[in-house]
Amino acid sequence: MDGRSELTSFLMSRRARLQPDQVGLTTYGDRRRVPGLRREELAQLAGVSVTHYVRLEQGQSRNISAEVLDAVAAALGLTDDEREYLGNLVHPPQSEPSSGPTEVRTDLVHLVNSITQAPAYITGRYGNVLTWNPMTTTVLYDFTAVAPVLRTWTHPLFLDSDFRAMFCPADWDEIARYQVAFTRLAWSRHPGDPALATHLASLREHSEEFCALWEAHQVGAWPPHRVRLDHPELGQLELAVEVMHPGESRDQTFVAFVVAPGSPTESALRGHAVRRTG
Repeated sequence: MDGRSELTSFLMSRRARLQPDQVGLTTYGDRRRVPGLRREELAQLAGVSVTHYVRLEQGQSRNISAEVLDAVAAALGLTDDEREYLGNLVHPPQSEPSSGPTEVRTDLVHLVNSITQAPAYITGRYGNVLTWNPMTTTVLYDFTAVAPVLRTWTHPLFLDSDFRAMFCPADWDEIARYQVAFTRLAWSRHPGDPALATHLASLREHSEEFCALWEAHQVGAWPPHRVRLDHPELGQLELAVEVMHPGESRDQTFVAFVVAPGSPTESALRGHAVRRTG
């Protein structure tokens, strides 16, 4: 993907979601050919020249200052993740490419495997699953059954009908948006990673739904959230998902599922764990 065209599309998408009356601008009843703010209106809000902003949106201003970027981000009402994404598009990071699985610290592998009654796993830069406990296989997905290149959450979400069938449509929509938004942020952090490029090419080739969500230019890290599953063996499950970064690295994410004490979900998972170890 071309970073310049992605920058243009991102800024246009963010202008399109703002209406003049939302930001205190008077339109005097003029007709608009496209939704949202015009370039000159956005430049006015940001306090920069129209020429300067147009050059930024067209990807022709790599020397733009941090102050101008902050002003544009504030005018667009960008989130912290979107601000980082914008900065990464304007000034692409120089990161080491990752052509294969990343090593996980031994103590973290032990931590994941010590969680015996709920799923837990560690993912890499773009949601590629690096290590997981047996309950991840039981409750969510069997990553041992697929090639290492397919061991991501994006692939079962968009390409495995059995996995998708466990979610109600509204929950699947939310999780799919989270995953694509996270993948976009990861791409901006590691634009030269060949493994990530291969991952994106595969999804864009095989999933129209992934392509549609990608073109929406949503950006964001995974938030804590809740998952409801209609599991074929364990029945109705409801789990809270906690997302953490081990140490100082953003390239690995520790994910643990938390079950409410005394809930039917806890009983179902505990019973399965006992049968499996027994």
